[in-house]
Parts: sequence; structure tokens; C-alpha cells
Amino acid sequence: MFDLRFLERRPLIVGLEIGTAKVCAMVGEINAEGALTIIGIGQSPSRGVRKGEIVEPALAEEDVRAALSEAEHSADVEIRSVYLGVSGGHVVGFNNRGVQPIVSRDREIGEDDVNDVIRNAKAINIPAEHYVVHAIRQHFSVDDQDEIRDPVGMIGGRLEVEMHVIHGRTNRFQNAIRLVKGMHLEVEDIVFNGLASALGILTAEQKELGALVIDLGAGATEYVVYARGVVKHTGVLAVGGDHVSQDIALGLKVPQGRAEKLKFEHGDAIFDESAKGLTHTPPHELGLPERPLNIEHLRCVMSLRLQETFEIIREEVEEAGWLNQLRGGVFICGGGARVPRILELAERVFELPAFPGHARGISGLASALDQPEFSTAIGLVKFGAGQARKKNNRGSLRRLASWSPARIFSNLI
Repeated sequence: MFDLRFLERRPLIVGLEIGTAKVCAMVGEINAEGALTIIGIGQSPSRGVRKGEIVEPALAEEDVRAALSEAEHSADVEIRSVYLGVSGGHVVGFNNRGVQPIVSRDREIGEDDVNDVIRNAKAINIPAEHYVVHAIRQHFSVDDQDEIRDPVGMIGGRLEVEMHVIHGRTNRFQNAIRLVKGMHLEVEDIVFNGLASALGILTAEQKELGALVIDLGAGATEYVVYARGVVKHTGVLAVGGDHVSQDIALGLKVPQGRAEKLKFEHGDAIFDESAKGLTHTPPHELGLPERPLNIEHLRCVMSLRLQETFEIIREEVEEAGWLNQLRGGVFICGGGARVPRILELAERVFELPAFPGHARGISGLASALDQPEFSTAIGLVKFGAGQARKKNNRGSLRRLASWSPARIFSNLI
């Protein structure tokens, strides 16, 4: 007979992305075998967010409520906590090294040595108003022997660890956390949106080969480099699809809403001879004739903006020394992945194969898994599932793997 008690204790993971174009709540469930399934989704147009950050809390709260309500109805559950995605031009990532001498008599490295060297790597000098969102372990070195994943039990005199640290302005994170907690929900953790997108679409093999994930959002573009199985580089550009629409609106002298529609219906990421002389005459809302729009100009404007975005990312990745390590290629997700020939443009700029970003290693609602704009929300759920498994492995469902902004910020809210 089916055990009804399992339904009461089934682990639910909710990812909440408060984006510039939309608010998305994704609900996942971990079954008895530990597999993750997407069981519900809710979304709402976003009105209170600019460049990935909340600027009108009242409007943003209404949109978050609508998305969460739809997600609860879709999954037939009650949402009590979320993993919250964060972004913005203030978010910065960099690599840092920690060093620890091995002082034990036999020079055997133990768990305490590992904990100490990680603590040293986290003791970084960042602005006082910033907060560390992630400190991601990359690899260890023992007496200059590199690429060690677990040094426990090895013999050596000097232990080092490389970590990738992602941090941003505390008050910007507080705005989103305060909004969610004001709705009587807990924030289990905050997660960098770019990292969530990469978790959502990359396989373990692609992470090992080396891959660049670019999330083309409406208000911001995040990117993450994986190589040798771990995060090596991250970045955020405070430009996105809305800026392309603004360029089109200015260039064609049309409202931004129409520019957004034209971008997907008649736009193209690549400007070539096929656009020469093309025009489009949209029907007038009042049935009157309207002036023709120059599609050649539209595609020229789009191509220039998108190419500039990719070139900035290429320059930053190349300067960091990772461009030649991307044997797995480039993956494009976010709403911008729907722009015609965006993959072809990425291949031209990066000189690498480019692929659409779709969810991997997860089952559930096909309507969510097949859409590139849901990569972040799905990745938030996968991140939460990973945290839940870690807590279960430690025999405690109440401790977070590293830190909890729900508690850290509780005295500020």
C-alpha cells in the first residue's frame, strides 16, 4: 500500500527569479529515490525591476505574489520558502587563493587543515558594504602539486586552495530578501542568477570540457565559465534585451512595446545583404494606414548591440585566460536566446560552437524544461536540491551547507 506519510514529508524546492521582464517561480520535488522533478511553475510580467534589481518594491511584490500563487496552483502545494536568484551590475566574481602550512608531526593532511585553508581563502578584502554570495572551491594544491580535488590523507608541508568568490552590495540583496520575507516566506539561500543558469543547463561532461554560459536577460546579461568541472570565471553586464528594444525604439521612432515585438518578429542577430531594402508596414490600431518601418535599419541596430555585448564578454573571458579552454562551446539561454540567428552570431564572435541552453538532468513539465528563459529558475531548484541532499547526508534538515541569508539578514528586516 502507498505510504501517505511520504506526501507529508516530501522535500519541495522552490526557485524564485525576480527578473526585469518576468517573475518566475519554479517548484521541484525530490522523490523517494532522490531524483528531482519539476512539478509546477508560475510566472508574471515584471514591473518593478530594472537591470535585474528591484526599484519599485510595491509593484515587484504584486508580481511575486502572482507568480507564487500560480506556482502553488500548478503544483498543488503550499510554498513556505524559496531559493532566491540575485543579479545586477554590482555583482562581482574573482578567484582567490588560501594557504595553510601543515604543522602536524607526520605532515598528513586532515579535515581540520582543509577547513583552515578554506577559511583563509574566504578571508578576503572586499568593500565593507559588500556581501559574499558564493565561495566556490575549485581545486587544492599540495607542495605545488596542482589539480587535487581531495587532499585529505596526502603528505605535504603546504596546502593551498583556489576559490571563486562572488559578492555584491548587501543592501541590494536586502531589498529582494525583505520583499520575500514580507510575504511570510523564508529565503533558504540567495544564488547568483548566472550560476543558477549554468547549473540548469550544463552536464558534468560539459563542465569538465569547458563551457561558457551566457544568460541574455531583459535587464542584465550574466555569464559563467566552467572548466575542469568547476566555476572559473563569472561576470555581469548591466545591459540586456531591454536595451536592444530601446535602441530599436529610438532608431525607428516607435514605442518600446512595439519595438520589443518587432525584435522577435522581424529582427535578426546578424545584419547582411538579405535585409537590404526590406520594410514592414504594421496595421494601424485605428485601421488607418501607417508608415512603413525600415527592417534593414532594425536588423542593423540589433546586430550592433548584440555583437558589442558578445565582444565585451569575449574580451573579459580571454583576458582571464579561459577562452582557449572552452572545448564544450558556448551556451545561450534567457529570453535573448529566442532572437533569430543569435547562435550564429555567438559562433562568429567567440569562434566556438554555440548551442541553445535547455535544462539537463531533470524531469518534469516539458513546457518549462524546453524554454531557454526558464534556465535560471530551473537552476535555482537544482541548487536547492543539492543543498537539501547535503543536509540529508549530514543527518540534519535544519542546517544550510554554508550560510543562510534568511538568518544573517533577519535582524535587518
